[in-house]
Amino acid sequence: MDDDNESRGVGILEADLNGQDMRIGIVQARFNEDHCNALSEACIAELIHLGVAQDDIRLVTVPGALEIPFALQKLAETGEFDGLVALGAVIRGETYHFELVSNESASGITRVSLESGLPIANGVLTCDTDEQADERVHIKGADCARAVVEMANLALALTPDLDIEINNAE
Repeated sequence: MDDDNESRGVGILEADLNGQDMRIGIVQARFNEDHCNALSEACIAELIHLGVAQDDIRLVTVPGALEIPFALQKLAETGEFDGLVALGAVIRGETYHFELVSNESASGITRVSLESGLPIANGVLTCDTDEQADERVHIKGADCARAVVEMANLALALTPDLDIEINNAE
């Protein structure tokens, strides 16, 4: 399919998973702590594998999934990060609370990303059982690392070079 696009003159911006020189912030919920710790361990290991220096990864913990967007917003406001990751685990209970927490957390994460212009990988698991969460934590943690690095590189590739604009204005 790439050959067809190239023959039509379509430019392709390939996925870039090089995390070198990136600063990544992670916000991890503590509720369902075993699942959340496994998510962050998998995420951090994959970030390092992708070339993000361990010193360039900051982990912040919050009580639960509903608090994640606030912490993401505060990290985004610092201007220190190329991308952020949200990690948590919401396990269905017997009340409507599961839907409320899942929906509001996801909505808040998306809102912070769009308002800040900073890529945020959403790794808040929403599962029916602890067993489902156990099956997903390692895969989802690593997936989030790859997603945030790819999207941070995409954001950089699609951002106009500000130095050129400044030099032209002088």
